[in-house]
Amino acid sequence: MDKDFYKTRDYLIISTAFNDTVRIYQAKTTNLLKDATKNKQFLATSTAALGRTLTATLIMGQMLKGDQSVAVKIDGDGPIGKIVCESDTSGRVMGYVENEGVYLKYNNGKLAVGIGVGAGSLQVVKDLHLKEPFVSSVPLISGEIAEDFTYYFTVSEQIPSAVSLGVLVGLNNEVLASGGFIVQIMPGCQDGTINRVEENIKKIKPISELILANTKPRDIIKMIVGEEEFETLKIMPVEFKCRCSKEMFKKGIKSLGKETILKLIKEDKGAEATCNYCGQKYQFSEEELNELLKK
Repeated sequence: MDKDFYKTRDYLIISTAFNDTVRIYQAKTTNLLKDATKNKQFLATSTAALGRTLTATLIMGQMLKGDQSVAVKIDGDGPIGKIVCESDTSGRVMGYVENEGVYLKYNNGKLAVGIGVGAGSLQVVKDLHLKEPFVSSVPLISGEIAEDFTYYFTVSEQIPSAVSLGVLVGLNNEVLASGGFIVQIMPGCQDGTINRVEENIKKIKPISELILANTKPRDIIKMIVGEEEFETLKIMPVEFKCRCSKEMFKKGIKSLGKETILKLIKEDKGAEATCNYCGQKYQFSEEELNELLKK
């Protein structure tokens, strides 16, 4: 990696310590969150909620194998509405929120993501290429997202975990920093080790502040493991990458049925489809809609 890689690129790093009984996933997602929000009218609290969920989903993709994939849906009753994110093992992630225009703050000045998300559930669907996908759902603990993923890992996957997710948004709603880490306790980990790691994590500054300051990833790991030696297993670039295409939306329009397509031709003289994930718009002319009818 060149010397400016960690400053200019988004990344995901997997490390292990304490004889492979503690695994650390850390990610910088500033640029990919910018890409996820650039074609839409995002306000700060919606941006923070999406950024936190994108980071966690991205890391969960690296807990899979081969061409497996994971989808996360946070379904709260707050004004943000649903948050949907998808990732796989390639370092690509995509996601959206139902309502991009939410701006709420607590009295201490921090973005009120918990209020924006509200009460509800966190659902994880993993495509492991088995007969049926793995589906698990847990209630939201706080709506702040990091705590909710911590609860998910502990209850659904029975892996004690510490999850730290953070997003800094500027006065003009620009993304300044985004990222997070997930520390997981593996089988055989000693109680003393768990206590040491927990105490170290309590002392760490908010992860978004560390990313904004261009803190080196190895320095963040040292904050987590202390003086313990650690091994880096993987370093990879990551990105926001949507899988939408005009062909995909053609199939969607065909599924609407003959009567609906005829109505689009007669009343609208065409159709426009917008991707929820990236905001890309696709235009369909009368001729294209008539061609779909023929098929």
